Amino acid sequence: MWRNVDPRDLTENVFSLIGDRWMLITAGTAEECRTMTASWGGLGVIWGTPAATCYIRPQRYTKELVDREDHFTLAFFGEGHREQLALCGSRSGRDVDKVKVCAFTVKTAACGAPYFDEAELVLVCRKRFAQPMDPALIPDEVKERWYPERDYHTLYIGEIVEALRKD
Repeated sequence: MWRNVDPRDLTENVFSLIGDRWMLITAGTAEECRTMTASWGGLGVIWGTPAATCYIRPQRYTKELVDREDHFTLAFFGEGHREQLALCGSRSGRDVDKVKVCAFTVKTAACGAPYFDEAELVLVCRKRFAQPMDPALIPDEVKERWYPERDYHTLYIGEIVEALRKD
């Protein structure tokens, strides 16, 4: 059973939640959604409201729908879903129907943004800002390690409009 919670009441360690447990970034509709695993991002406050940041490389198939839609979701799962999250981070939706292969059940938030019933926590975000990273501002050692192909991420800021926790 899902319940709405105030994002200000979340007690999870954000470094563990995103960096260790990973998240699925999902956008689209119930009929057509795309998802990808991410381990870079953040939670905080910007412009006076709870917000999430995430980063997507230009070649990611999910990016097209994140760019097109007004909302996207960030979903967090328990350890029992690590294999599915690994698949969603290593395979392209151009080649495989990740939702079907992972046997995820698509649900929609009040705004229509898709998420998965198998998650434990979902943050529904209204896209407020998107900007490609400026390579001139990235230190050379970071470029060498993380961007050997110079495929710099786009930064997204989403206002958290709904937080859902599964009981």
